[in-house]
Amino acid sequence: MASLPSTRGRRNRTLGTSRTFHEYGEAVANEALRHAMDAVRFTDDKLAAKVGVDVKTISRWKADPGRVPHARHRWATADALGVDESVLWPDALRQTIKTGVDREVVAVYSRRADCPTAVWRRLLTNATDTITFAGYTNYFLWLQHPTLTSVLRRKAECGTAVRFLLGDPDSDVTHRREQIEDVPLTVGVRIRSTLAELDTLRDQRGVDARFSDAHIAMSVFLFDRDAMVTPHLSAQIGHDSPLLHLRRRQDDGLYDRFASHIDDLWSEARPVWRGT
Repeated sequence: MASLPSTRGRRNRTLGTSRTFHEYGEAVANEALRHAMDAVRFTDDKLAAKVGVDVKTISRWKADPGRVPHARHRWATADALGVDESVLWPDALRQTIKTGVDREVVAVYSRRADCPTAVWRRLLTNATDTITFAGYTNYFLWLQHPTLTSVLRRKAECGTAVRFLLGDPDSDVTHRREQIEDVPLTVGVRIRSTLAELDTLRDQRGVDARFSDAHIAMSVFLFDRDAMVTPHLSAQIGHDSPLLHLRRRQDDGLYDRFASHIDDLWSEARPVWRGT
């Protein structure tokens, strides 16, 4: 299988934002906006007329908490509903206040397990350009998303480049990590479980997988302009380590640093499937 293109030079791509989140499981909605409208008995049509937008725009705002309207529309909506705009779109306020690289920080979780599955689902659903799973085992992905294999197949068929960077289950690095963790479900077993799932995708154009031992201490997952980063702590396994959710907002920011790191590891990694 041919190597997939690097994510470098592709991060400024403007992503489409008209898609809803029903492609992969239940929808993720802006509940604050829904509740505010219900409180004053506003229909989509009524709010659209007050704000001066199409009724379909209101529906999109309600469906996607990550969709932030233009400032004038936020202000008009807040006035019409009698609430502060920071209640309806807290991200807008955070982005206004932050001026440095920290404005790329969307959320921080003390443990990866604390991040709602719906967040991962939304990232998977919305990604159209590239998806990169650079966890050492990537084992948890199928536990959270049992239909992940079919989702990735559909993504690849639609032109999304899907990359998996895995640890080598037979390497010395893996064996040392197994001694440190000292758990029944070993690192090697978790990697082989992922490889078994990936084997059904090996002939799918747009899907590639490589081995690397250089990311044993940090996992990075890329979904177009979003990144989920887990620095692993001592003997703790991935779900007990912290998680950063980043979104690209500038050149050479946090997102670019981590994405470039994975690109470098990818360029030096070994193909999982012989002949690729």
